[in-house]
Amino acid sequence: MAKTSTKASTKASTKASTKTAGKSAPSINIGISEKDRAAIAGGLSRLLADTYTLYLTTHNFHWNVTGPMFNTLHLMFMTQYTELWAAVDPVAERIRSLGHPAPGSYAQFSKLASIPDVPVVPPKALEMVRILVQGHEAVARTARELFPVADKASDEPTADLLTQRLTVHEQTAWMLRSLLED
Repeated sequence: MAKTSTKASTKASTKASTKTAGKSAPSINIGISEKDRAAIAGGLSRLLADTYTLYLTTHNFHWNVTGPMFNTLHLMFMTQYTELWAAVDPVAERIRSLGHPAPGSYAQFSKLASIPDVPVVPPKALEMVRILVQGHEAVARTARELFPVADKASDEPTADLLTQRLTVHEQTAWMLRSLLED
């Protein structure tokens, strides 16, 4: 008798999971409208593209820096590209949490980014620093532009993420700018 009820239970369980498997995922109901989630995801996609482009530029400069400041800049750039690399995942995952796909191709990033790709010919060391200052300032502007949308939608997790990114980019730009002073 126990065998039959176990079989029946397994059969019922399989039937229930088959019904569930055929259904789509439940709609997102996190207290942010679809329109606002789409706008925030779009802004975060631009932030992701800027961050990834700046990561590539910084890593390229780490490899190609030369001159009397080599060791200092080589190590500084490594610290910076490591931080940028760690930053892309939380941004992409926030986009996914809002129910949208995160961009992840060079083609998508090139369309979304507000900063130019790394120069083909590596510039001199101080020009690298200048380019990175401009890049960090651009990423800060991209993050700041999204604040009103996140605020209007009461999207505190995105606002928190933006605050963290702004802190890093503004501080890094300041430190890099300091190297350019006489």
